[in-house]
Amino acid sequence: MTRCGAIELEHRGVRAVQHLIEHAPGSGALALWAAHHDLAEGQTRPEDAGSGTLGDQPPQVAAVTTDGHTLFYTPGFAELALREQAGWVAHAVLHVALRHVSRREALRARVGQVDAQLWNLCADALVQSALAHLRWLDRPAGVADLPTLLDQVLERTEPEEAALARWDVERLYAACDDRDSQGRDGKRAARLRRLGQGQAADLLERGAGQQAPRPEQEAQLAHDWCERLLRGQADDGAQALVRVLLADLPRTRTPWEHVLRAHLGRALSRRVALNWSRPSRSWLANRGRVGAGGAGRMPWEPGTTASRRVPRLVVVVDVSGSIEEALLARFAREIVALTRRLEAPWTLVVGDDAVRSVRHFEPGRGDFGQLPARGGGGTDFTPLLQEAQRHRPDLIVVLTDLDGPARERPRCPVLWAVPAMGALPLPPRASFGQVLRLQA
Repeated sequence: MTRCGAIELEHRGVRAVQHLIEHAPGSGALALWAAHHDLAEGQTRPEDAGSGTLGDQPPQVAAVTTDGHTLFYTPGFAELALREQAGWVAHAVLHVALRHVSRREALRARVGQVDAQLWNLCADALVQSALAHLRWLDRPAGVADLPTLLDQVLERTEPEEAALARWDVERLYAACDDRDSQGRDGKRAARLRRLGQGQAADLLERGAGQQAPRPEQEAQLAHDWCERLLRGQADDGAQALVRVLLADLPRTRTPWEHVLRAHLGRALSRRVALNWSRPSRSWLANRGRVGAGGAGRMPWEPGTTASRRVPRLVVVVDVSGSIEEALLARFAREIVALTRRLEAPWTLVVGDDAVRSVRHFEPGRGDFGQLPARGGGGTDFTPLLQEAQRHRPDLIVVLTDLDGPARERPRCPVLWAVPAMGALPLPPRASFGQVLRLQA
């Protein structure tokens, strides 16, 4: 806890977060979606101490660092003026919102090696320029902006807004990273390191024990942060943290088919269960070594068996929605292929404000076929979910545009499969389930 006058604060960044919200209520509130943590002297995160730097100066720690989820405040942050604190918090919040840590890890998974220092400098330049229009905060000192990086590293001259609309962090990093196979810097990488000499790293590696999000989770996080940034821009106008549409906005890079397969694979796979009616193989082997006349009685060790219950899937199709036939056909093919592989029967429930038809299919058989005529009325998910629950499913997938209430919460997981165009951000009056965006 941090004490400020007579008020006890939850973390050192509270006053800065309040400053952001006062001046930009929509986009400043992005800071409320991040976690916050105060560090002790010499720490870069709660579980370790010490810090590397960007450059050849003595080790130093940025006033605010982030691992892509949490903002970490050093003791020195509390000594800064409020405008400086606001600049540091806005800088770190944009790193989180733009998914810079997760995108570095995704690139590392694709290419095998990413220079964290060069990546950090590229991400810092983009964020520094994104905040350039704000006069009610002071941006972190000594951090090069995007036009400066382009000029001094890539020898290009571009206006700031045009550069923000053109460059994302992956493209900028690729242009600057001209190291050879031995990791030796080329001209551009060396220039970038000189430009960031003495600048403390503020993008941390993922903490020990902190699991990386699954691909479908990361896709959803990227979409959610993009939605928050765009809503904040619409609410705050010229005072938004992001005034112009950035090329660096986080995007869902995982195909929706892969995300659907992951969800169905987890929900419909047969699970192994304990079987107390027969012993495990290890118990039999140890019993054989001990022998019938062995001293003492070995404790019983149950065996395992595949779950006998056949997993079930229910697909609900909202016929009042705006789902194109081509997208519907792709979705149907995925469902049929997945149920065949998982040996799971499935049920199709079709309706709008009432159930219009129910059909049952064996694993890997059938498709949506000829659906009832699409109505011009509204949608109510409540009777459709009630019908779905009647079939005791392990997962319910709802293909819809989300325009309707859901007053029934099923006992099993719900996946809302939504066309990307014209979809609402969350199921109205339904605070459950996950949303999967279907790109055409």
